[in-house]
Amino acid sequence: MATLYTHQSKNIVKTWLLMTAFFGLMIAIGFIVSIIFDNGAILIFVSLFAIGTSVWSYWFSDKMVLKMTKAKEVSRENLKDLYEIVDNLAITAGLPTPKIYVIDDMALNAFATGRNPEHGVIVFTRGLLERLNEEEIRGVAAHEMSHIGNRDILVGTIAVIFTSIIAIASRFMFFSGGSNNRGGIFGLVIGLLLLIIAPLIATMLKLAISRKREFLADASGAMLTRYPEGLASALEKISSDDRPVQTASDTTAHLFIANPLKQKKMKKWFMTHPPVEERIARLRGSLE
Repeated sequence: MATLYTHQSKNIVKTWLLMTAFFGLMIAIGFIVSIIFDNGAILIFVSLFAIGTSVWSYWFSDKMVLKMTKAKEVSRENLKDLYEIVDNLAITAGLPTPKIYVIDDMALNAFATGRNPEHGVIVFTRGLLERLNEEEIRGVAAHEMSHIGNRDILVGTIAVIFTSIIAIASRFMFFSGGSNNRGGIFGLVIGLLLLIIAPLIATMLKLAISRKREFLADASGAMLTRYPEGLASALEKISSDDRPVQTASDTTAHLFIANPLKQKKMKKWFMTHPPVEERIARLRGSLE
């Protein structure tokens, strides 16, 4: 049976594998560019850039995600009841109480971020806090607390930054390749290929964050509250709400408890989350 700490070590390893994959990809791009422009300094620059970005992503990616989603920290005085819910869950889980942020959006959603439990953050949309009852909010908070305990959040947050940088690098390659005499048509073609495959690379990196982590967080969250119906009911309401989170994007979608973009027609292997119906069935099945 899954517990709150079942996949901690696996996710730590996955983080380093993700950072290594990013570093290798950046070096490969730098190598191609240096050959096209016949300038070895480009490879050195890209290598240093990849190292610096990897270090920066580890320490500051959570702050970038909060900025991208326009989440704002709220004080204990302003959301006393919510802080009490999160405090009690943190005590039960044996984790530090995470900070609470709110996105001023009436869509129903939430996510967790932070590089470790000591720097954990849970983000709720205003709509979720106003339209779910206390047990449903507790279920969502327990799910996100489980992501923090399982150390899913570092892997997911770093993936956001890396996929963005890969996309930027491919665009740079495309436009600089076409405008530089040394790059010429070859640089333009290579840049165009990178521009085309960048979304695929981004998807592969995001899908490296296994959808099983959502099932694990559901199970662990239900164990924290000892009331699976709270999260099941919350997921029903979240999935039935047609409003997308306005500040969410393809890059950050996998962080949320449910798809914030509300895309209905997607192949299962391209989905960032497992089907909500399956998640609800598993939660309610645990009651039987």
